[in-house]
Amino acid sequence: MVNTAQPVEGEHAAAEHGGREVFNAGEVIIEHVSNSSIEHPILHLPKIAGIDFSVTKHVMMMWLVAGFLFFTITLATRRYLAQERKIPTGFMNALEWLVQFIRDSIVLPNVGVKFVNTWAPLILTLFVFILASNAVGLIPIFEIFGLIDRFILLNSPESESLINSVLHGGTTTTANYNVTAALATITFFAIILAGTLAHGFVSHWRNLVPSGLAWPIYILLIPIEIMGTIVKPFALTMRLAANMTGGHIAILSILSLVFIFDQVFESSLLGMGVGFTVALPLAVGISALEIIVVLVQAYVFTLLTSVFIGMAINVHH
Repeated sequence: MVNTAQPVEGEHAAAEHGGREVFNAGEVIIEHVSNSSIEHPILHLPKIAGIDFSVTKHVMMMWLVAGFLFFTITLATRRYLAQERKIPTGFMNALEWLVQFIRDSIVLPNVGVKFVNTWAPLILTLFVFILASNAVGLIPIFEIFGLIDRFILLNSPESESLINSVLHGGTTTTANYNVTAALATITFFAIILAGTLAHGFVSHWRNLVPSGLAWPIYILLIPIEIMGTIVKPFALTMRLAANMTGGHIAILSILSLVFIFDQVFESSLLGMGVGFTVALPLAVGISALEIIVVLVQAYVFTLLTSVFIGMAINVHH
């Protein structure tokens, strides 16, 4: 029987390019910056209440970052406390400087002396976790795994190996809006808790608007302040995730020029030339800029969290 099935889109594209595999820049970029797809979770788990609890790459990286920070900081702190002479050295010296910087330069000016020790641990935890998650996203861990899987273990891209399942999706957990939304939700409830501890639950909500105004003004002011309370965590969510995603997209887009020029002009030499003269220097420059973004975004998130908590505590300001 004659097969009358139409060739798939990939076969059309391959035929148009002389049998060569077509490079899809958009697909490569989206797969790199996205979380592991449902088809490629690291660990399959059953759905509960319609929610898929399978472990994706971002979940795995989040656990690894949290576990690494907990183990490293706990070990360093216990060694420091076990010393007879409490003189920090090495990593503990840097950790002590970081704690003092977060407490004295970010938390204290915003929340005040009375509540600085109450909220400094939360702000410090957010800063360290975000900074570590951002930094890990710049390390090509899974790209190295991919090279090992392809050229040493000789597995095909379609294989069901564990390494191949790990390769799908990005590695920057703070580029996932679910992660940043969870962090922003912690900030949202911290703001409410801070206002409640300082003034009481009812007074906290009453302090959203100043007293002594004409009642028609409250009709406009109260909805605006309630919307502002909701917008704060939304802004934190979007700012962190968008900045971390944007940098990776920019780098991948520039590096894609090598393969695009290779296919358009059907010249590998031209593609390599574009890569070494244009794409590679630009990618290195943006990567250097990404290192600054890693630090700035961790600082901005924790600074704004501290400011919002301070606004709930110091209403008279």
